[in-house]
Amino acid sequence: MNSRKERLLSVAACLLLMLLMVSPLQAQIDTGRILGTVKDQSGAVIPGAKVTLTNEGTGLSLTVTTGPSGYYVFPGIRIGSYRIEVEVPGFQKFVHSGMTLHVQEDAVVDATLVPGAVTQTIEVKAAAPVLQTQNASLGQTVGSQVIDNLPLNGRNWTQLAELGSGVTYSQPDSSGRPYFAANGHPLEQNDYRLNGINNNDEAWTLPEPYVALPPPDAIAEFKVETSNYSAEFGHSAGAVINATTKSGTNKFHGNVFEYVRNDKFDAAQFFENSSGIPKGAFRQNQFGGTFGGPVYIPHVYNGKDKTFFFVDYQGTRIRQATTSIDTVPTASMREGYTNL
Repeated sequence: MNSRKERLLSVAACLLLMLLMVSPLQAQIDTGRILGTVKDQSGAVIPGAKVTLTNEGTGLSLTVTTGPSGYYVFPGIRIGSYRIEVEVPGFQKFVHSGMTLHVQEDAVVDATLVPGAVTQTIEVKAAAPVLQTQNASLGQTVGSQVIDNLPLNGRNWTQLAELGSGVTYSQPDSSGRPYFAANGHPLEQNDYRLNGINNNDEAWTLPEPYVALPPPDAIAEFKVETSNYSAEFGHSAGAVINATTKSGTNKFHGNVFEYVRNDKFDAAQFFENSSGIPKGAFRQNQFGGTFGGPVYIPHVYNGKDKTFFFVDYQGTRIRQATTSIDTVPTASMREGYTNL
């Protein structure tokens, strides 16, 4: 009996802690939409169809019903892999699986139903992406595979924005921040968003133009938009870098990493060799890891299909020697005389 009370108290304490941590939500502009129209084989729309959207990573589901025009929409959906099921009495069940939703994307999944028993199923696997026609914005999505595999000096994933059309390297400005320019606009006109939240250094007091920079291993993907933004973007005239971090799923996943730079691996510079100056010491270590999965407390709470977590950490340690050439004052200089 005491064990049961302790378990209930533990659950109550967890719920209370979660309520205390609740804060007002801001508009999420890193999400996308999944929409479409349900029709029969003759092309007639089917109102009242039950459409279920399931996240294949977390198992979470949402359900809507098509309107009089046979149209359905799931707004504010986070990126990930999804399965769509459409059910109508008198028709075979329609299933579209393996559909990947990206940042700020409107994914269209139309369903054509075939008469038959509800126990029968028509399953469609994810097809090759078609031309995006839902809005006029121009940009490019950079996924986690590209972020993980391409070389990054200092592990700064925002440098990959230069992969986008119209984006190029920019010379340092007056503050010394050498970042990219989009469509000829200065780097001050770039807009940084992280998980739908403003991530810009508005006061220009930081060494970087953004406030937070998660490690590349924590970024699920980001999108670089260079023109014709949607109405929710109006902060700047340059590029919009809209990033979203990874989240937990029903499976535990993570990684550990360490990137090392050391003067023992490097050759001396030309001027060091020509002047006979010994190579300066340099040690740089960047290390950390990520971990995510369902919230699970043995004998207390199982968060599968309900509650998830994701954490990341990166530490940077730099030890660098400074090499300089100085002249020794002459005797006349020390005495204050000038040789004419």
